[in-house]
Amino acid sequence: MDDTATPLKGMYSEWFLDYASYVILERAVPHIDDGLKPVQRRILHSLKEKDDGRFNKVANIIGHTMQYHPHGDQAIGDALVNMGQKEIVVETQGNWGNILTGDSAAAPRYIEVRLSKFSNEVLFNPKTTLWAASYDGRNKEPVTLPAKFPLVLAHGAEGIAVGLACKILPHNFNELIDACIAVLRKEPFEIFPDFPQGGIADAGDYNDGLRGGRVRLRARIEKVKARELVIREIPFGTTASSLCDSILKATEQGKVRVAKLEDCTAENVEIRVHLPAGIDADQTLQALYAFTDCEVSISPNACVIQDNKPRFLGVSEILRHSAKRTRTLLGQELEIKLAELEDRWHFSSLEKIFIEKRIYRRIEECETWEAVLDEIWTGLRPYLPMLRREVTDEDIVRLTEIKIKRISKYDSFKADELLRGLEKQIDETKRNLKRLTAYTVKWFEGIKERYGKGRERRTELSAFGRIDAKQVVVANDTLYVNRKEGFAGYGMKRDEAVCKCSRMDDVIAFSRDGTMRVVKVAEKVFVGKDVLHVAVFNRDEPKIYNMIYRDGRGGRAMVKRFRVEGVTREKLYDLTAGTAGTRVLWFSEHASEEDANLIVRVHLKSDLRLRNFQIDFRFASLDIKGRGAKGNILTKHPVDRVSRISKAEQEEIEERSQKEPVAASSPKKA
Repeated sequence: MDDTATPLKGMYSEWFLDYASYVILERAVPHIDDGLKPVQRRILHSLKEKDDGRFNKVANIIGHTMQYHPHGDQAIGDALVNMGQKEIVVETQGNWGNILTGDSAAAPRYIEVRLSKFSNEVLFNPKTTLWAASYDGRNKEPVTLPAKFPLVLAHGAEGIAVGLACKILPHNFNELIDACIAVLRKEPFEIFPDFPQGGIADAGDYNDGLRGGRVRLRARIEKVKARELVIREIPFGTTASSLCDSILKATEQGKVRVAKLEDCTAENVEIRVHLPAGIDADQTLQALYAFTDCEVSISPNACVIQDNKPRFLGVSEILRHSAKRTRTLLGQELEIKLAELEDRWHFSSLEKIFIEKRIYRRIEECETWEAVLDEIWTGLRPYLPMLRREVTDEDIVRLTEIKIKRISKYDSFKADELLRGLEKQIDETKRNLKRLTAYTVKWFEGIKERYGKGRERRTELSAFGRIDAKQVVVANDTLYVNRKEGFAGYGMKRDEAVCKCSRMDDVIAFSRDGTMRVVKVAEKVFVGKDVLHVAVFNRDEPKIYNMIYRDGRGGRAMVKRFRVEGVTREKLYDLTAGTAGTRVLWFSEHASEEDANLIVRVHLKSDLRLRNFQIDFRFASLDIKGRGAKGNILTKHPVDRVSRISKAEQEEIEERSQKEPVAASSPKKA
């Protein structure tokens, strides 16, 4: 037997493990840093090397990429077409196929591609890129691109390796930027899939994109006539052709009754479903969801390469990593820029001294190189304290390379302007480094402003059975409150019912001591003891609140009208002057100014000095302000209680007010 022979068992355990590791790391799973698989990274690197602003033939890019990617032209071409159809990192020209109809792209020799402005701004910077040798050692390629955007979450990713699979669903471009900003500001956020085909998605079981989660997708179907349905949007992973095939199959099985099916899909999806006489359209619509690909279910499995091994991370964790890495990369870019600016300032200052102080004339009689350097050093020595760093021999050599033409045309005024401009840029760069988080947030906002137009959400998030998910949950959940203990939620069914609510809603609660907080609705959540008012909080439609409170124990009565708009969850807000012992005497919520125009009766405590023991106050006499306003003085006398007058009395007061003003209708400012 040959001594060099390897047992089959040993070959399997060693070679198969190497093969599995290679497939996972180098083919199937994207890297967490730039969100790209190796083939995608190499394509983008090749596009950058050939980027001159013009379109390149895809066949040319495929050939250029093959010097970095050892898996053949077919894999490269398919990956490039896939990226081109997503319309984020590359711009395309020609027939690149249609994700709606399933039509494939034209041959690579007929279609063209170039990098988008977005990818040029976000994905590349050779100064912050780590390089490695290509597979044959002839070229260098990036280990990862310095991506400053969660590209894997925008593109989505799918790959089957050895022993594991990856499936990351695509998300909305603008929502990802908003979530990155929320991460930097340490605010809560949620991200859900958004698909280019549109449709309706139920992401209630998304599970942050991890294994075990599920997203249900439905086509958008309109009932245009009593006997005709039109499919306008289709689920992710299907095409108009495959959807029609599933409908025809269900029809053959007798599960759906369809008289005629017309696929008119071109730029937009349009599949017309004609029904036979006597068939109910609503019933057929439900059958389409039940028995065809008009409803599909997708199970995500977010997996990325991190620290040279696969890791199963939720999409929220991937996004947090991307946002923090963006901050780090921007910091590196600023530090590099600062070093370059300071180097320019140093040499420009050195050049200014060299020319204006005529040090160049000292070398006219020198006969050796050493003598030239010594004369320049001698001439510069009195001016060295003016510089920001030490002068090196390399600086002296650079001075000797200045051409006579530049010296003769040297303009001191322009030189001073250049130095002032450099100093201004240096100061600005240092400020940005000190406030790097704010700088990163501003950078993200700029990216959204420049590239976010036309990238609005296409897939509607909803619980199936309703078009709007929030409206569905409102019909199923009730908000309850325990005013004494200070808890509210939809699971407290033994307590006082307040209103219908959605599990996606926020709850706003006002306490008797004049404080307010906004919390996320839950089964049971603390909202503050001695609750005076609790309701669902809608940021888009702020209500008007009328409030009268006693400022401290035995203090004067204050009155205010206000709206609550921008708030932070869980933060406690004081709506009063903050005096100990403050107590709210009157509080009411109104949907409109007309509704808020009510008159209340303020009953004062008995006092021999008073003639009138009650004040009729009209809230319309006050301007509506923000929640932080302390209010105006209503009365300095002790108040017993505040009550709302009847509608008849209010009409009587209104009539009387036209003749004489209502008492205390213009309280003084505090």
